[in-house]
Amino acid sequence: MNAFQPRTDDMNFILCEVLRAPAQLQALTAHAEADEALMQQVVEEAGKFVAEVVAPLNRDGDEVGARWKAGAVTMPPGFRDAYQAFWQAGWPSLACAVEDGGQGLPAALEAMLYEMLSAANHGWTMAPGLLHGAYECIKHHASDELKTKYLEKVATGEWLATMCLTEPHAGSDLGLARTKAVPLPDGRYALSGTKIFISGGEHDLTDNIVHLVLARLPDSPPGPKGLSLFLCPKYCEDGSRSQVFCERIEEKMGLHGSPTCVMRFDEAPGWIVGEPGKGLNAMFVMMNAARLHVGLQGIGLLDAAWQKADAYSKDRRQMRAPGGSAKAGEADLIEQHPAMRRILDAQRAWIDAGRVIAYRTALELDILKHHEDAARRESASRWCSLVTPVLKSAWTDQAFHGASACLQVFGGHGYVREWGIEQVVRDARVAMIYEGTNEIQAIDLLLRKTLPDGGAGLLQLLAELSDDLGDDTQGQRVRAQLDHFSAFLRERLLPRATAQDAPADLAHWLADDFLRAVAMLLMAWAWARIGATAGAEAPRWQAAQTGFWRWVWPEFDMRLAMLGASLDGA
Repeated sequence: MNAFQPRTDDMNFILCEVLRAPAQLQALTAHAEADEALMQQVVEEAGKFVAEVVAPLNRDGDEVGARWKAGAVTMPPGFRDAYQAFWQAGWPSLACAVEDGGQGLPAALEAMLYEMLSAANHGWTMAPGLLHGAYECIKHHASDELKTKYLEKVATGEWLATMCLTEPHAGSDLGLARTKAVPLPDGRYALSGTKIFISGGEHDLTDNIVHLVLARLPDSPPGPKGLSLFLCPKYCEDGSRSQVFCERIEEKMGLHGSPTCVMRFDEAPGWIVGEPGKGLNAMFVMMNAARLHVGLQGIGLLDAAWQKADAYSKDRRQMRAPGGSAKAGEADLIEQHPAMRRILDAQRAWIDAGRVIAYRTALELDILKHHEDAARRESASRWCSLVTPVLKSAWTDQAFHGASACLQVFGGHGYVREWGIEQVVRDARVAMIYEGTNEIQAIDLLLRKTLPDGGAGLLQLLAELSDDLGDDTQGQRVRAQLDHFSAFLRERLLPRATAQDAPADLAHWLADDFLRAVAMLLMAWAWARIGATAGAEAPRWQAAQTGFWRWVWPEFDMRLAMLGASLDGA
């Protein structure tokens, strides 16, 4: 099948018309020149680069894959040349500060770029995917000396970076990490230990790799509070190779174009980043940026699957469809069969709504960073804190299950490699696991971000969504459900989940259904915004809008009923 083709007209419509991004951004001094023409031009050029340079490498990335030999990793054919062209054209530095070698453009443009890259070639995109998080981590926590040496190299993408957290005995529980950091006389630290699941831990894309490593100082207490963060380059300033070794790369279900490495540190010299014992604080800057990008991966991968299935449905003929147009003895295109139309329209509903929510999150990041009004910055912080785990969890879940549904459109042809849809299914599965599993995202939303403040932040967010809706039929419909959920939260869930006699594990049982209910409300808000902007009968949006209200939105009532059943049974 043809390689992924970005639909930049749809993306620009959501950014500029549905979200009215140019007006919001130009109100910020830092982005006063970010008008609609500039933003659309950047998106169009990004789409061309993705389609012409990155997308054609996807098949070789999967079939040839990254190769390990004697500690070195060779990337698939064309990957290095594409990456060198990528960073030299300035794409990694879109949203980085000008003084750090970046272009100072809005975060939304970076978000749109990485959505397209993930759809076109998920394996290749894993390499630059951590750059912005590493940049923010170094910028906000590293010493001036480290910034001088490494910040611009990471900002521009000349050097790639890793996030070395996980160890063989410690998956999501980072507090179990045992990698050691012993002080050296010159102010550096000798790092010793093994890290696993390190994306891009070794490769030939760039001349150096900057490893950000969680480790323990000799006198650190056990648990997460004893972890510090260190910067350890593959090559030191004098050109010598650091004592960091790639022992092997994992044989994986998908993402064959991205080397997932087992990394061994043998007294490798590194510098501390931030304060001793505050490693997780510094690392979470990187992880939070990564979680937004993983949510964008979900949207992009689902769009890639939908494009393949939609194209196939317009070419393949099978049987006569109920109400179809085929003559006697002939077959209809399968896009005319209701079962196939339902699959395609429901997935399109997820993609379009996901873009509204993800691009809004990127806009809020810029508002949080640059807006002059403290109350508006607080609102932006609330949005990013509450919506990011929903976006990461719900849209990566849908990327896998929705891609599987798109494979169904192909019938038996989807199960063979020829058409490429099975690769999307395999590649998408990992996004539900890394950067905090989807179950952890749900726990984060309910137990860490909703219950501690008595639901005040989430209730305020729901009220803001309600205020953002118009008085048309859809706006009134969604507003009623926002009010209904807010009442359920205030009157049933919060009192029972925080009661003294509540089972200790009650909130954990509620978390997954709670996150999915919030996801449905965010989607309903997004579709109300699209409908109000495009018009209820706009041909491009009508099928997906119908797909949402008929086949996606009813999940909200189901999740609410499941929450009620858990509360009643507690």
